[in-house]
Amino acid sequence: ARAHILEGLKIALKNIDKIVETIKKSKDPQTARQSLMDGFGLSEIQAQAILDMRLQRLTGLETDKIISEYKDVIQHIAELKGILESEPKRMSIIKEELLEIKEKYGEERRTEIIEDFTSLSIEDMIAEEEMVLTITHNGYIKRTSLSTYRSQRRGGRGVQGASSRDEDFVEHLFVANTHSYILFFTDKGKCYWVKVYDIPEGGRAAKGRAIVNLIGCEPDEKVSAFISVKEFNEDHFVVMATEKGIVKKTKLSAYSNPRKKGIYAVEIRDGDKLIEARVSTGDNDILLGTRNGKSIRFSEEQIRPSGRKTMGVKGITLSSEDDRLVGMLLIKREGTTVLVATEKGFGKRTEISQYRAQKRGGKGVLTMKTTEKVGKMVTIKEVVDKDDLMIITNQGVLIRQPVAQIRAIGRATQGVKLIKLGEGTLVSSITRIMTEEEGDEDGAPEETENENSNPKTEEATS
Repeated sequence: ARAHILEGLKIALKNIDKIVETIKKSKDPQTARQSLMDGFGLSEIQAQAILDMRLQRLTGLETDKIISEYKDVIQHIAELKGILESEPKRMSIIKEELLEIKEKYGEERRTEIIEDFTSLSIEDMIAEEEMVLTITHNGYIKRTSLSTYRSQRRGGRGVQGASSRDEDFVEHLFVANTHSYILFFTDKGKCYWVKVYDIPEGGRAAKGRAIVNLIGCEPDEKVSAFISVKEFNEDHFVVMATEKGIVKKTKLSAYSNPRKKGIYAVEIRDGDKLIEARVSTGDNDILLGTRNGKSIRFSEEQIRPSGRKTMGVKGITLSSEDDRLVGMLLIKREGTTVLVATEKGFGKRTEISQYRAQKRGGKGVLTMKTTEKVGKMVTIKEVVDKDDLMIITNQGVLIRQPVAQIRAIGRATQGVKLIKLGEGTLVSSITRIMTEEEGDEDGAPEETENENSNPKTEEATS
């Protein structure tokens, strides 16, 4: 644009006398501009630039400046065209200018440039931590940090673990990581899915939140089993058991995408309930325990894998009409012990080797003598010395104690007292915690105030 104007000024300087005469003869600026355009082949812009030019530009020095500027502009245009036509020239200029910017404004990088990355989610901001999850009889759930509880010697009074409302009590207790998936199985045979960190956190005395509001289960459903998984592997299975002694095995991957309203996990017959669900590799032994103190051990390979909407097969034949299954174990390691406990606070450990393998569907063998004194059996767990137990009653009292303090004895015995119970109080749930003991300075577990008030708590009854 500047070169175009300078070209017009050059023409005017070359024909200055005729230009001046043309302007003088014109009656107004518009006529003068048009006359210049017609007489000298100028554009409207060039003609207007000539009319705007001051008379001092007609001196020799100013004329030389116009000619010099025109030559410089033409040369600069040639350089710019050369840059536009040559990519190496462009890259060289960009590099040079960026280096100048770096030299003038540069400072040490505060961020890291990486080739591969994954987007952050809210889960990445949540620390991995072991949580104690509790569920009450009326369907309230909460999570509490495992570090909240300290180990105590067996036979102690315990601490208040969860407040009880009228006719409500803590019925289930288990441990899971904040990043784990929790599959909730109801007594009706349906499955619901949720992340542990989505479960509301509360203190030991907190009531928690209604499960129906958290997972959207039906009002007449009651959560009776739960498993914690990180990934839904194709080579893993979910093994389930019902009160009537029915067992079932289904691939874990079949439960990887539950719908909002839940999916069917097992077909439940009338009068039966789902009580247990566990993750298995498919080659473990299964140990079932009943309310009347019977148990049976058989290979998991005796159960053929089936789809979600199936009933399963018989695992044990119950001894009477009032008998029912209270627990199921997957034996994954030899050299461990089986812990059983009763509703009146008695329990014992027995070497796993004393439970011989049988064929599925039999009546089993005696695992604990259930008398009026010790009550009916309420749980069966696989434990080792380094494990801790968490015991909770229907009044919300909770006690944690090392398994090592419970000695191993034979199957056909009544066991020792694990917890002192008040009148009308019964053991509701027991879970195994595989963590290091939280003791005092010299390593001994913390004592409760009434620990030694009754020496008979150490006495084993046969």
